[in-house]
Amino acid sequence: MERNSHLARAIPPADPADDGSDISALIARLTAEVNQIACEKTRSIQNITNQMKMLALNALIESSRAGVQGAGFAVVAQEVRNVGQQVETIARELETQLTARTGSLMSSIDNMTERSRGERMVDLSLNAIELIDRNLYERTCDVRWWATDSAVVDGAASPNDITAAHVSERLAVILGAYTVYLDLWLCDLDGNVLAGGRGDRFKVKGANVAGTSWFRAARELRSGDGYTAHDVERQPLLGNAQVATYCASVREGGKANGRAIGVLAVHFDWETQARAIVEGVRVDDDKTRVLLVDSNLRVIAASDGQGLLSEKLPIALNGRRSGFYHDRSGTLIAFHATPGYETYKGLGWYGVIMRSGK
Repeated sequence: MERNSHLARAIPPADPADDGSDISALIARLTAEVNQIACEKTRSIQNITNQMKMLALNALIESSRAGVQGAGFAVVAQEVRNVGQQVETIARELETQLTARTGSLMSSIDNMTERSRGERMVDLSLNAIELIDRNLYERTCDVRWWATDSAVVDGAASPNDITAAHVSERLAVILGAYTVYLDLWLCDLDGNVLAGGRGDRFKVKGANVAGTSWFRAARELRSGDGYTAHDVERQPLLGNAQVATYCASVREGGKANGRAIGVLAVHFDWETQARAIVEGVRVDDDKTRVLLVDSNLRVIAASDGQGLLSEKLPIALNGRRSGFYHDRSGTLIAFHATPGYETYKGLGWYGVIMRSGK
């Protein structure tokens, strides 16, 4: 039961508000306010200087009419006019310089905010793929462990109705405790399914799976310490459900170096468990998709439930294992490759987060 609760514990809690983004937004708002105030005040200065120039012009006209008696007043009026012109020039320069600098500051803040958002999305992408890696590592441990179960070993060594019934009972007990699995199968070396854990639900006994990639790979395992892991696929024998299949070879006597006598396949209930991962990553808004994609960039999990096993993302990896960028539509795309966990090296999958710019 302990392994079964791992996934629930691994789902990240609600992310707190992004403090960096909040501070950047505050600085951007204050900068915009400073820019607006500066522009308003310089325009007020310009209005006053225009009035001064108009008064100076009227004074010059009146001094001209006064003749010689108004000559001294004309000098003063001209100086007032000159001062008004200088103040207007200074006000315009101040507005130009302030606007340029506050504009540059706001642009820098926007860039910082976008970079902070992108880096946070990369971290969340890594978090998502790490969670699934750790979970799938446990699946590789489970299949190797259960392949040494005495009922499984006996069922592969002496296949008959009695041992098959015993194996089915044992697999059913395991499934009762490990609900992350859809079914467990014991197969002989010819690919015939000898027993399943949910015979009442899935009629798999007697089916032949020799043509599947996961069975062929399992046949090639060199010891009981090895395992095979496969990309997500729909399994017709399990109602066309989405599964991730993990296999180990059943060895004579349950010993790692014993002769291969069968294959144990465990089918991870992918859609249900992966959905819990991607939906558990808390993002800013409904414009954002959280996804897992395989090595071919095919969508294998999506927070919006769209494109499963059919959509291929045109992600520009450019040889990088992680990063973020904007595509032509303005969508911010962040990604991180599987780091693997312990002996599980991963299958080249990626965690991806896409935030629409529209």
